[in-house]
Amino acid sequence: MATPIDISEESGVRYLHFGSSWIQGAMRIARPWNLELEYTREMMASLILRDATHWPRKVLLIGLGAASLTKFLYRNRPLAHLTVVEIEPAVVAAARQFFKLPEDDRRINLIIGDGADYALNCNKKFDLILVDGFDQHARPGALDTLPFYQACRSRLNNDGVLAVNLLARSRGFKSSLARICEAFEDRTLLLPSCESGNAIAFAAAGNMIELSFDDLKENALAFKEQSGLNLLPTLARLAQAKTCLNNQLTL
Repeated sequence: MATPIDISEESGVRYLHFGSSWIQGAMRIARPWNLELEYTREMMASLILRDATHWPRKVLLIGLGAASLTKFLYRNRPLAHLTVVEIEPAVVAAARQFFKLPEDDRRINLIIGDGADYALNCNKKFDLILVDGFDQHARPGALDTLPFYQACRSRLNNDGVLAVNLLARSRGFKSSLARICEAFEDRTLLLPSCESGNAIAFAAAGNMIELSFDDLKENALAFKEQSGLNLLPTLARLAQAKTCLNNQLTL
């Protein structure tokens, strides 16, 4: 059965819903290229973990939603090629009609299909994999299994990073994080939960990431200058959580 798609607008923000009040994506109509939802901004903290000059060049996005992450990367990483896998055709149609998804077949390879199947069966390598896929009941299904996370690891190249949107208030949250840790041999980092209850988990493959908080702040300031996105509040929350020993992020 097809997923029901609803669009709502309030205070200048357009929202995507899957037949419920649960928000699946958002866009401020006056600033369609900006990241409206906090968790989407935090997923982009992945961009300050590696050398930002030419990274990432190949990105896999599983779950399109309101195309926020796709649009941000399209604009701010002009050399990057984006592969987007979305299981529901109606979501793709809504992203094009209501959320200004760019029509550019050279840089955006849009695949209508199952993201878990794609990860398990494709033979391509990516620099960055972003996973943000839920059904109308806020369930990730096969996108939250050990085989899927293991497949993501195998799809990453030597500078690869995975970013996953998790729901910290769900009963299965700790199990989800444990599966990511197992797939990546504990090379994981969990950001403190956003006010919305979303918590972003990062995992790395290949070359180690070793950055002091001063390095991260320097990267964040350069990224803000380049993209307009301020990740300093995210770094401050990470520092307060004291999950990085001696103010050193090792991943």
